[in-house]
Amino acid sequence: MKIRVAAVGDVHLGEDIRGRYRPRLTGIEERADVLLLAGDLTRHGTPEEGRIVADEFRDLPVPVVAVLGNHDHQSDAEDEIIAVLRDAGIQVLEDDSMVIPCGEARLGVVGGKGFCGGFAGKCASEFGEPEMKAFVRHTREIADLWHKALKGLDTDHRVVLSHYSPIKDTLAGEPPEIYPFLGSYLLAEAVDAEGADLFIHGHAHAGVEKGVTPGGVRVRNVALPVLRRAYAVYRLGGDDPEGC
Repeated sequence: MKIRVAAVGDVHLGEDIRGRYRPRLTGIEERADVLLLAGDLTRHGTPEEGRIVADEFRDLPVPVVAVLGNHDHQSDAEDEIIAVLRDAGIQVLEDDSMVIPCGEARLGVVGGKGFCGGFAGKCASEFGEPEMKAFVRHTREIADLWHKALKGLDTDHRVVLSHYSPIKDTLAGEPPEIYPFLGSYLLAEAVDAEGADLFIHGHAHAGVEKGVTPGGVRVRNVALPVLRRAYAVYRLGGDDPEGC
């Protein structure tokens, strides 16, 4: 059973973009069955910017699922932003899952903001000062929640939606010194343990679109500066499960 997944992240909407992104979504129902938003929806995480995001993505003819990014936490108003998005009919994942009917198929989406820490061989560890332990523990706890959420899904296809990356491949082009702040291998371990069709993330504006986890799960960086288009579409199922 085929499902078409549209995705974009890092749209960073502000007052100057009000009313300008929505026209780029016209006809999305002809190309996709669902739209996933991979965080950094706002610039400074203010409630007003959250309302702009809600207005640009509300009442689309396809379901919209979002996660927040680091920018969306900047003003400590993430709970208000989530409430505004949900009031507009946009589903927001917070390290949990949801099931979306897509014709005769069922799509399971798992995820949340994710977090950082680095990648195998060049990563932070849960050792030393309390601050360092808390830093790494936060990512590990998120990964554990995703593992459990994936394990509990019984759907035709499964997608993981995050702001932070699970692999370093899609970060190519970013300064290597900041890789530990762009994602964590713990996120990939959680997904590889239970399996998924696709892992969507953003955050890496100077990265590349395509990569794969050590376990073979396709990873796509959908940050708007990488895509350079309103959204990308990825096919799940069928003989040619690739972007179009």
